[in-house]
Amino acid sequence: MFEKKPTTISQQVALLKQRGLQIESDNDAVHFLSHISYYRLGEYWHSMQSDQKNHIFKPESKFIDVIALYCFDRELRILLFEVIEKIEISLRAKLIYHLSHEFDPWWFQNFELFSDSLALTKTLSGLEEEIARSRKEISLKNHFKNYRDDGRFPPAWKTLEQTSFGTISKLYGNLKNSIKSKDIIAQEYGAVNHTYLPSWLQSIAQIRNYCAHHSRLWNRNLPSTVKLLPKPPLPWIEEVPKENEFQKLYVHLCLMKYLLNIVTPGNHFTIKLEELFDKYPNVVPSALGMKKYWQNESLWLR
Repeated sequence: MFEKKPTTISQQVALLKQRGLQIESDNDAVHFLSHISYYRLGEYWHSMQSDQKNHIFKPESKFIDVIALYCFDRELRILLFEVIEKIEISLRAKLIYHLSHEFDPWWFQNFELFSDSLALTKTLSGLEEEIARSRKEISLKNHFKNYRDDGRFPPAWKTLEQTSFGTISKLYGNLKNSIKSKDIIAQEYGAVNHTYLPSWLQSIAQIRNYCAHHSRLWNRNLPSTVKLLPKPPLPWIEEVPKENEFQKLYVHLCLMKYLLNIVTPGNHFTIKLEELFDKYPNVVPSALGMKKYWQNESLWLR
């Protein structure tokens, strides 16, 4: 039975000191613990402990380094959110354009185009909720006013603009493999065919959720797996991570960069990532699965 009682911030500071964490300024520690919970910061000092059962810190462990890790992770999430935004908007545009031309503007409601009917039912239910929340958006407001007798969703170019990256990635992944647009979109992203792109999008959507909910990315094991192209048609990395390294962030960063190089040629993702590591020199890139000299790979030079 759980019997721990809440502690005051001053007690938390005293406890950290007792366990061997060096705190130069009690006032600074109180400030940070007042605005960032003890439990959340614990995700960053966990690896600094030599005895994780009794929470004893390794020698020379410093509170200031914990805060640096936290700040690094926060800025990394902001950077990735910006990158994913570009990929998300691009994917939404491609789905709307290609599928609406191959079929009609209500293709996303056509069960004949999808492999998993139950999954599509859940997706459409989520879409209905998202549309309901966005009915005051001018495009939707005018649509429902002008077409009040049309019982369908608004057309794809109105409906899918209101949806999340997770929803549009699920729509793409659930399309039957015989749908021409599924391969066309994959080819336009340098993914050759429909085999690989769904897992990339699933991975990116999951990371986007971590970013949106302010969850830790540093030193995190990611549960998703991705399928990598054996011979990508565009610049890629020579030192491909082994399968047991797919849990680390690096391979997923590489997929983002691969897509971003198509969506936004001449982007500054590499520069911004390097600047982030330079700003926080105590952060070990290997904690993210980064390879030595990763920035010299042809993928990251673009």
